[in-house]
Order: sequence, then C-alpha cells, then structure tokens
Amino acid sequence: MTRKGPDSLRLVFWRIDLGARGPGYALRDIRAGADLPSLKADIIDHLSPDVLVISGLDYDHDLVTLHAFGALIADRGTALPHVFAFPSNAGLRMGRDMNDDGRDDGPDDTQGYGHFAGQRALALLSRLPIDAEAARDFSGFLWKDLPDARLPELEPSVLEAQRLSSTGHWDIPILTSATQRLHLLIYQAGPPVFGGRSLRNLYRNHDETAFWLTLLEGRLPMPPPDGPFVLMGGSNLDPNDGDGLHGAMRALLTSPLLQDPQPQSEGAIHAANDEFSVAHVGPHALDTVYWPRQPGNLRVSYILPAAEIDVLSSGVLWPAPDSPDAELAAALDTLEISHRPVWLDLDLRSIRPAGQIN
Repeated sequence: MTRKGPDSLRLVFWRIDLGARGPGYALRDIRAGADLPSLKADIIDHLSPDVLVISGLDYDHDLVTLHAFGALIADRGTALPHVFAFPSNAGLRMGRDMNDDGRDDGPDDTQGYGHFAGQRALALLSRLPIDAEAARDFSGFLWKDLPDARLPELEPSVLEAQRLSSTGHWDIPILTSATQRLHLLIYQAGPPVFGGRSLRNLYRNHDETAFWLTLLEGRLPMPPPDGPFVLMGGSNLDPNDGDGLHGAMRALLTSPLLQDPQPQSEGAIHAANDEFSVAHVGPHALDTVYWPRQPGNLRVSYILPAAEIDVLSSGVLWPAPDSPDAELAAALDTLEISHRPVWLDLDLRSIRPAGQIN
C-alpha cells in the first residue's frame, strides 16, 4: 500500500482475535508459526503501520505473547519495536452470578467476558516511542460513576464493584516529535447481546462508547487529554444496524470534537449480498466485519481523529474478489477471519510542532 510521504503517520486498528482457549496457547501458536497468526502477521506487514492497536490478543505478565507477535511481524519486514499494554478487565472474576445462569464461575461472571484473566485483550505496537509514564488507564473506573449511565437492575453490591470497561479504556501518548505527543484513546467494548435478564451487556456496550465524549467534554474526574488525540477501537456497535443502542455511536461520530473519515472498501460492498446485510440502512462500504448470518455485516471498528488533525487517506483492508489483492481476500475467507483491519494516514504537520511537550 502506497504512502503519502515522509510527513504521514499510518494508524491501524484490528480486532485480531488471536486469543486462545487457555493461557499460553496463543503464544504457542505464534512461536510455532501456525497458519492463523502467520497470515495475520502477513496482513499487518502488507499494511505497514506506524502504529498498530489490536484487540483479541491474550495478555500475560511481561507481555511475552505481545512481544512474540511483534517479532513475527518484524520477521516479515515491519518493525514495531515499542509495545505496551495495561492489564485487561477480561476474565477477572466477580465472585457472583452476573448473567442469571445459576453459576458464579462462568466466563460472564467477570469484570469482562473471559474464560481466564487477560483473554482477548488490547495491545499497542508502535514504530514511534511510547510515553509509558504518561499513559493513563481508566479500566478501573466504576460503571455507576459515569454521568447519565444506563445502569441495569443489579444488586447495589454488584454495581459497587462493576467496572465500566469490559476490556479497557486507555490514553496512551506516542511521541511524534521531540516536543509533541499524539494521544491514542484506545478501547474494546463488549457485545450488546447476552448478559442475562438485566440486559447488562446492552447498556454496558452503550456506556463504554459514551464514556469517551463524557471524558472529552470534561465531565469526569479525569481531565481530557492535553493535546491532539485519535480514538481507536472496537465499539461492537454500528451507528445504524444490528443489535445495540445506536445513539452512543452516532453521538461520537457526529461530535464536533472528532471527525469521521469513513474508511471504506470494495470488498465490503461485494460481501453485502446476504439476506441480513442487504436490509441494512448504513452504507455497505463502511462495514468492518463479515458476519454472513444475523445480524449481517456491520461497522464496528473505528479510527476517529480529533477534528483539527488532517487526514490524508483511509480505508478498510477488505479486498474485492477481482482486485490485485484477490489472493489476500481468499485467505481471509478461507481462515474465516471476520474482522477487517481499519487504517488511516494522518498528516504529521497538522499535529506538530508544539512549543513544549503537551
């Protein structure tokens, strides 16, 4: 994929789904060069990101799995030497029945869905240095403390412990120059379905996205980022179609604080021919996930820069069957890879320089 020049910065977000059925299995597959992690490393190398945010990779102490996957990508020619991840909420036990199934030890009886701690977590890999000391982790923020939270009918003792983030909400600055940082606002929301009679997941999914505008508008105890920012993540929420309370996503996409470059692909248009997708209101070209069964293909992955940042180009890596990348499209289908990577090229000149580090 061609670049716009030395002043561009390529950001990629991908719901990569390399999490495994137990601790250590993803690391084993990566080190063995198994088909799935190898193909995904090939795709990342094809995209050649400067900054890569992934969700769906297991978190472990010392980030061993993340380092191994970074090495797999580097073997193909794309070096992303700076890596970072906070511990994930996924799989952290609550010690009580959270989804009304009569048990308190299931994967949904946790701070975030997971069979074990750290399953399918978030991670950052970057060509540029990461300001780890200035990074902020909002993952411990309690759901009940969000202004205008849509809380389910749960026991008060549960809400006293239930965090908002099913995986994480982070503010991670990367150094784009000696005096300028770009804040990456990163998250992965849970699905708006399942969760028991209380509709816990429906409301939580809404509020995990609503959190960002609340932060950016200065309505939380934590201040907004003190410099240019880009929101990157998976909301598990389409602004128009499928399950969920779509208003939270529409509010984010139309906020004057942000811009929506609307990354598109030809492959998504070709894939929108099933009975569920054809009935959708939203443009097929914007879809980022291939779900040929209900609810159909949707737009659930996003990169949304601050309004003042100049965007050079954007897209979703979803090649059409007759494109030059047809072989890649076939590989995606063969291995049943649902989520497609979203990418964006930013103009560095619009986010630097600053008189002092922000």
